[in-house]
Amino acid sequence: MNLVEPIIAFQGALEQIRRDLHAHPELCYEEVRTADVVAARLTEWGIPIVRGLGLTGVVGIIRNGTSTRAIGLRADMDALPMQEINSFEHASRHPGKMHACGHDGHTAMLLGAAHHLAKHRNFDGTVYLIFQPAEEGGAGARRMMQDGLFEQFPMDAVYGMHNWPGMPMGTFGVVAGPMMASSNEFRVVVKGKGCHAAQPHRGVDPVMVAVQIAQAWQTIMSREKSPLDTAVLSITQIHAGSATNVIPDEAVLIGTVRTFTTPVLDLIEQRMGEMAQHCAAGFNATVDFQFKRNYPPLVNHARETAFAVEAMTAVVGHDMVNANTEPTMGAEDFAFMLQEKPGCYVFIGNGEGDHRAGGHGLGPCQLHNASYDFNDNLLPIGASYWVRLAEMQLAPAKD
Repeated sequence: MNLVEPIIAFQGALEQIRRDLHAHPELCYEEVRTADVVAARLTEWGIPIVRGLGLTGVVGIIRNGTSTRAIGLRADMDALPMQEINSFEHASRHPGKMHACGHDGHTAMLLGAAHHLAKHRNFDGTVYLIFQPAEEGGAGARRMMQDGLFEQFPMDAVYGMHNWPGMPMGTFGVVAGPMMASSNEFRVVVKGKGCHAAQPHRGVDPVMVAVQIAQAWQTIMSREKSPLDTAVLSITQIHAGSATNVIPDEAVLIGTVRTFTTPVLDLIEQRMGEMAQHCAAGFNATVDFQFKRNYPPLVNHARETAFAVEAMTAVVGHDMVNANTEPTMGAEDFAFMLQEKPGCYVFIGNGEGDHRAGGHGLGPCQLHNASYDFNDNLLPIGASYWVRLAEMQLAPAKD
């Protein structure tokens, strides 16, 4: 590896920051302490900051030279509403809250890059350090944009990074085009007519209507969209009834839809609604169909992806960079930023969990798992990537 030497020397300090953040997780739009830690460090290193975008967001500004070029580097800060079962020293001190997705590590890696960039300034232009709240379902990226992120801090491109368990530590992965899926949810209430279960002919059974709708929806996936268009329609909850001898008035279907493109999502949402309405009408029932679009597909821009691959290769070497990583049906609100600005989102390998010290839980080291912990060996690697990316994209013009 070709890591930035001063960052290697700074790794111990970054580990302390990361583990402190892990021990004090905060949920979306509650990242007050986390934002205070970030703001205090940036200020200590002489980096001007702006607070308040996205409620608890922090933006650091590092300028050098005379160029008007600028890029944004983004890290998310929020934790998840889940109970940690690890018992090591830096485990969560707040019941029901846990950094189970590695946002503590993302924040620490960007702080590591900020420290080096502010001290050495081997670039010509402006680097905006975007510490974003509320990625976990709160759409903090969109909130920061609504509060004027790109107007107050005009930038030519924006970049993001996420640790990825299962990928070997020291590797990177990326792909141009769709890399993560849209996240959407639906809730359908089938309204029938309750009656005695021994006299089904006197009512309208919403349970059977719900079953018909659930089966019909799967034909959208197998018969209406192109087989070449990847999508997922998962019914994750069915609720109905309260007694064995009562046909209920209502049945509820809840679940998620994931796609890599908006046209495919448009098709699925439209046909789900139409099928639900017509299936229900065929059985003399009615439906209340609700479909909520949460995060759009995350689509990497080709030019910026090439920049990212070049920077990753400069840090870990060609053999450790997979520029054709398999996309995932998981979702990320960084997608909102990529709809407004060119940019690229990459994965950095978090390993298989061997880095965890004694006291970790019995579960695997997977994202959103109660036994998860960020791999601190990534800190100098991720920080070095941010530095190389900034230095390469904002390289001084040659005479």
